[in-house]
Amino acid sequence: MTRPESFRADDPRVAVADPDEPLLTRTELRELEAAATANLPAVIEQAPQPRRFWGRLFWTAAGGLVSLAIGVAVANLVQSLFSYAPWLGWFALALTALASLALLVIATRELFAIFRLEKIERLQKRAVEVLASDDRDEGKAVVNDLLAITSSMPRLAKSRAAMEGYSRDIIDGADYVRLAERELLAPLDAEARQLVSSAAKRVSLVTAISPRAAVDMLFVLFNTIFLIRKLATLYGGRPGVLGMFRLMRHVISHLALTGGMAVGDSLVQQVLGHGLAAKLSAKLGEGVLNGLLTARLGIAAIEVTRPLPFAALPRPKLSDLAGNLLPAKKDDKP
Repeated sequence: MTRPESFRADDPRVAVADPDEPLLTRTELRELEAAATANLPAVIEQAPQPRRFWGRLFWTAAGGLVSLAIGVAVANLVQSLFSYAPWLGWFALALTALASLALLVIATRELFAIFRLEKIERLQKRAVEVLASDDRDEGKAVVNDLLAITSSMPRLAKSRAAMEGYSRDIIDGADYVRLAERELLAPLDAEARQLVSSAAKRVSLVTAISPRAAVDMLFVLFNTIFLIRKLATLYGGRPGVLGMFRLMRHVISHLALTGGMAVGDSLVQQVLGHGLAAKLSAKLGEGVLNGLLTARLGIAAIEVTRPLPFAALPRPKLSDLAGNLLPAKKDDKP
């Protein structure tokens, strides 16, 4: 006799037999189980990431040497000023203490900013897992962390009060995360779309009338940096200088993974359909393309800096944020 076993009703290995058909033998059951297992998708393990121990060791040692060199230079300066005039030495020592205090405060703020960006990044990954697993407890934890991030935003006070009221209801984890996205992130998404659209129009206009290519490149660069910083601050990131380098790297990586200018986007198809190089002047066409690139970078920055993934709300599209950069077709109806 075989031991009794428990199983789930949705187990793919469980087969419901017709009562009129004869029961299968144990050998036939094993053959069916082997066939079902063979049809399951294979699990592919990710290749281990190469360790960057030696690179980190080099930069740490190089940073330590530079710090020691600066410290020795400052100590020699203060000592020489003491030998020249005592009051100059004390004045230099006071300036050194003030500079050290300011540097300590700046470094502390940078560390907190980096930790906050990492917290938002982890929150986004946890939300993706909750949307897949529908874990109710983890969903509540994700929403509580989102409420903590948005606690310093007065315009979301009504939305936070509504979410606190929903916390007493029995809601599944995935639905609770989607509800928090609609309540807390919908106003921020609208403001983010406006920021990206305004930046795209500004870049398109300035690069269209600018006489120098170097001015165009600098304006696009600084405008993109300011846009990413505004979006990160809007969603609660508040990045510092080091945090901006981290954000820029993530945005560019995300842009590369999602296909750059998204050739399948309807707006890019519209650009190709208009024959932009033939219908517009070269400078105006350059301004339009720079505006489209800025809008695409803005969309990537929204997806990177947003605390939750897009699940209940639609993703921003290039045609929605930069559609007004292109002229209308002749056959378009008003």
